[in-house]
Formats: sequence, C-alpha cells, structure tokens
Amino acid sequence: MDQIQHKYVNIRGVKLHIAEIGTGVGSSVVVFIHGFPEIWYSWRHQMIAVANGGYHAIAPDLRGYGLSEHHPDLEKASFDDFVEDTIAILDYFQIEKAFLVGKDFGSWPVYLLSLLHPTRISGIVSLGVPFFPPRPLRYKDLPEGFYIHRWKEPGRAEADFSRFDVKTVWGNIYILFSRNEIPIAEKDKEIMDLVDPSTPLPSWLSSEDLAIYANAYEKSGFDSPMRAPYKGQRKEFTISNPKVQAPVLLIMGGQDYFLKFPGIEDYLTSGKVRECMSDLEIKTLPEGTHFVQEQFPDQVNQLIIDFLEKQVRSSSLK
Repeated sequence: MDQIQHKYVNIRGVKLHIAEIGTGVGSSVVVFIHGFPEIWYSWRHQMIAVANGGYHAIAPDLRGYGLSEHHPDLEKASFDDFVEDTIAILDYFQIEKAFLVGKDFGSWPVYLLSLLHPTRISGIVSLGVPFFPPRPLRYKDLPEGFYIHRWKEPGRAEADFSRFDVKTVWGNIYILFSRNEIPIAEKDKEIMDLVDPSTPLPSWLSSEDLAIYANAYEKSGFDSPMRAPYKGQRKEFTISNPKVQAPVLLIMGGQDYFLKFPGIEDYLTSGKVRECMSDLEIKTLPEGTHFVQEQFPDQVNQLIIDFLEKQVRSSSLK
C-alpha cells in the first residue's frame, strides 16, 4: 500500500482526505466512492489494479468519514454533499470527465451525479446496488428490528454501540453485513447482539485491515458517518422519469444480504432494472458477499478493468 499517495484538499469548506495512485489523464481517471462502514481503504485492491492498468485512481474519505472532516452542520448532511464534493474533487484535479465506481450507499451519489452532471461521467461501476428511483416507504414492511429502522431512531445506535469499543462495533457491523440475511434484531435485543462475541471476522479481512478501519472510526466516530445514509432526512427526489444514460457495470455478490431487501431480486431478474439503466451489464459472483471487492479482489479488479477498457475503446471510435 506504500505506493498509494495521500493528501488533504479543502473541498466546499471541509478538509477531505484523498488517496490516489497512478498517472492516467483524460478519460483514464477512476474515482472510487465508498460505503458504510468503510473508508478509502476498502478500494485498496482496485486502486492498485487500475493504476497498474494505466489509470489514475482517486478515492476520498467522504466528508465525515476516516481522516476527512465532519460536515459543519451534521443536521444538514445529505447525499447531495457527496455529489457536490465529488464534482469539486474533479474540478480540483482539473478532470473534465471520469469513471465513477461506487459501492453500497456510495453508488447512490454516483448515480445521482450521472443524472445531474452527465457530461462529467465516462461510465459507472456499481458494486451491489442498481439504480432505482427513491421511494420513501420502500422498507415499511420490514419489522421494527430492521437495522435501518433502529439506526434511524434517535439515540438507539449510540446506546447500542456505547457498550463496546470501536474495534468491536466496527467488526460486528462488518460481520453482519458479510452475511446473506438482513440484520434484524428481536424486540428485546439490539443490533450488536446479533453477533456472538466468539464470531471470527471473515477470512479475507486481516487483523491489520481491522486495525486500519478501527483507527479511522476512532477518529470519526460513528454518528457522523451514519448521518447521511441512515439518520438524516432524505431530500425530496425531484427528477421526473430518471434514467441513467452512462454505461453501467453492476457487480453483484450472490450472497449479498441486500438481495433479500423487498423487491430487489425481482427488480434485477425481471429486467425492470433496464428501464432506468439502458446501457447495463450485470456480472454476479455467486459466492460474493456485500464486501465482494475485498473478498474476491482479483475477480472484481478484472471485471472493472475489462469494463474500463471496453468504454475507452468505444469512445475512441466515436
């Protein structure tokens, strides 16, 4: 990891930590947007791979995460900040157009950016999340113990997490999200209680990896990172008949718990997903989990590089 360089950049009033590697210019820039409970480090394998392929890889810690500063007004934190921060990062590096790679909730600002700023996008890779128009009551049929319901409840996550040190909380969330079932607690239990203390971390995550993630969340805490995806008020989605026009590679893990969310599997298998994403390629790793890019880095790296090269060839013919 020593070849990955780090810098701090003032972006829209917040100092962001940015990791980068490679010297690609023009259409050879790839920006990685992480999810939760992650930071730039979750893209370490992919960054090195695309840099070796001749691309310039850029991965920020989103505002509120890792070594980046918090939003100055947490109550107003939203996905819009991630979109505008990404545009500002492109402007800082004087990048006219880039490939964007998102994972988990990080895919949402990538899709949103493609709708709002289509000329800045060469193509999209999304890990685990297709584009679909937001629906405020999408999860209304899931029980009270559904982890997102619990984390939206003021003070609930804080009280739950406060019983453990940061490393344990982070490890428990990672273990839960690595499973193929939606985390749902019983009424008299908390989300952290879903993990037995003797449960080991997934085999692909080393003790060094755990220490790096835990140190990042020691600095940021959990409240700020969870604000936009879980605790904040969602802004009204005002784009009518939204369609992602950029070419998209969707990489799914066959064991990702997200596939158990209401309607997701049908949305993917029925072809409805293509109504919102016309230029879509779907690749599934049957044993892949929610963290497929860390679990099977070589396979994910090859899928991403093949997609990038295909798009670069296609654009050169236009």
